[in-house]
Amino acid sequence: QVQLVESGGGLVQPGSSLTLSCAASDFTFSDSHMMWARQAPGKGLEWVSGINSDGGNTYYADSVKGRFTISRNNAKNTLYLQMNRLKPEDTAVYYCAKGLTTWHLPGYRGQGTQVTVSS
Repeated sequence: QVQLVESGGGLVQPGSSLTLSCAASDFTFSDSHMMWARQAPGKGLEWVSGINSDGGNTYYADSVKGRFTISRNNAKNTLYLQMNRLKPEDTAVYYCAKGLTTWHLPGYRGQGTQVTVSS
């Protein structure tokens, strides 16, 4: 089990930017691959982005590539997701999650933060 607390969500207009943060505790953050995932209303959990333990490698879903940037600060045990040029279809609850193979499991992600993109 892990402790992950997301923040930074909100209601924004299309084309706007938001930065999500995730504070991690109760595990060795600097040794862990971390992910962002999202769940839109009525849909399943969707992987959005991932980053390896030292931040040297990042990965993105095609739907967000070129608009979103994942990063981490291991000294602060914090994961970030910079989201630019937001679209209505980005509306979802965003979760940070631990691990390449565990990110989709309930005990390995936070409670989520709502992002709503609407005019």
